[in-house]
Amino acid sequence: MKIALVSPYDFPYPGGVTEHIIALANGIRQQGHEVHILAACSGYQGEVFPNTRVVTHKVAAIPIGGAVARVGLSPLSYIRIKKILRQELFDVIHLQEPLTPSITWWVLMQARALPGTVTIGTFHAYHEQPNWLYKRGRPVFGRFFTKLNSLIAVSEAARHFAYQMFPGDYRIIPNGVDLNRFGKTNQKALPFKPDPNKKLTVLFVGRLDKRKGFSNLLDAFIKIKPNYPQLQLQVIGPFEPKDCQPYQKIAQAHSVTDIEFVGYVSSEQLPGFYHNADIFCAPSLGYESFGIVLLEAMAAGLPVVASDIAGYRAVIADGQEGLLAPPGQPKALARALRQLLDQPCQRLEMGQRGRLKASQYSWDCIVDKTLEVYTDTIERKIKMPINFFYRQSKNNSNGRTQRRHANYVQRSRTQV
Repeated sequence: MKIALVSPYDFPYPGGVTEHIIALANGIRQQGHEVHILAACSGYQGEVFPNTRVVTHKVAAIPIGGAVARVGLSPLSYIRIKKILRQELFDVIHLQEPLTPSITWWVLMQARALPGTVTIGTFHAYHEQPNWLYKRGRPVFGRFFTKLNSLIAVSEAARHFAYQMFPGDYRIIPNGVDLNRFGKTNQKALPFKPDPNKKLTVLFVGRLDKRKGFSNLLDAFIKIKPNYPQLQLQVIGPFEPKDCQPYQKIAQAHSVTDIEFVGYVSSEQLPGFYHNADIFCAPSLGYESFGIVLLEAMAAGLPVVASDIAGYRAVIADGQEGLLAPPGQPKALARALRQLLDQPCQRLEMGQRGRLKASQYSWDCIVDKTLEVYTDTIERKIKMPINFFYRQSKNNSNGRTQRRHANYVQRSRTQV
């Protein structure tokens, strides 16, 4: 198959959806399919994945859900997208967050004019309340929603959120984790003797957006640090030095040290930080549909302390792979961290259970499930009357649409 993976976001900028696309593209290519990535790419000096078709360099920062989404919004990208789609004639166009106002809209507007193409949308987002933009723009969003041939959600929470506004038959395919990349190979067996002189590291990976709840983790760290002189906090994420300054001032005001704001690290370096940590903490306030960072930590054998929110409950069970604390409550977060700091054997047991659970989210399994959706959608489209899919075409008297569809049927039967 010839597949286009479409991202609404600034592709070089680190984020969960970008990581999802890269891993999915790698897995699909390994199974012998041709994959192109269509995305916006600004001048951000991060990693750009090979074979990415840049449709615009114009990126707008839009506040939404307690975070800032960097999306490609340039209307000029419509022309570039039209040219790519007409040249490549993809069998499958798979859009991530397809209703986000971005280049995904231009792709959907063009894709329905291609009789040999199916469109599939994966929904990642979750908000505790229906999004105001979706509610107000429902008539507009609905037009794009009807252009999707198949629907995927990354979790039950994401499915529920999307279904409230746009009912449909969503298949749940979760995010995955690269077990070879994040897994440890030198795990210790129980029992073991902890080294009292070793630094204990609490690791945070993510942006410093308000919804990620880092300020609550900082408050919790300040509360417990005096009792654990060997404790340190490492902070990994795509942030600038100026973003750290308010938190550094708070720590200095409380005479708290051992907080390291590392900033952005490459994908090759990131697993090492997980492997060298003792506890992973995800104090998000909400809006999380899944939590890829939880899977990464679990694959590395780390116990997790996370907020008790819907997206995180889908990944870890309280008291099994880690501990859940009420979101936005630094005291509760401090109690959970203190419990694991005081019980090294519990940390190891939870880490081992987490590693076992993470194995269920191998990208090999996720890719197989995704390709199954591709195949099912293509087969369903082949069996349906041509006018069902292309009734928007007002003039096909010359037979061009029928001829392209017949060629597509023949190609699909030999490639799928």
